[in-house]
Amino acid sequence: MEEKRFRKNDHGFVCANCGAHVEPLGYTSRNHCPHCLCSLHVDINPGDRASTCGGIMRPVKVEPDARRGYIITHRCERCGHESRCRAAHEAPVQPDDIDLLIELTRAE
Repeated sequence: MEEKRFRKNDHGFVCANCGAHVEPLGYTSRNHCPHCLCSLHVDINPGDRASTCGGIMRPVKVEPDARRGYIITHRCERCGHESRCRAAHEAPVQPDDIDLLIELTRAE
C-alpha cells in the first residue's frame, strides 16, 4: 500500500524566525509564519515531520497562480533545500501578509 505524500499536520507554533505565535489554519497544514513567511525544514513530504535538518526556510520568491492564489518558494538556510507551498492570504485566522507576498513576487 502506497503512503500518502501529504499529511495534515495543522498545529500552532512559535515562529523560529520572528517569534510570533502562529495559530492553526483549521482546514489544512500551516507550515509557515503569516507575519514573516518563514518556515522550518522539518518535512520531507508535506506534514510528515520526517526531515532532521531543522533549518529556517526563508521565502525567496512568490508566484501568482490563477487557480491557487500565491505560491511561495522557500529555501533552507542550512542545507539549501527548496520547496513550494500555497499562501494562506485569505485564511480566516492570521492570513499571510499580503504586502510581503506582493513584494516577493518581484524577487528573483
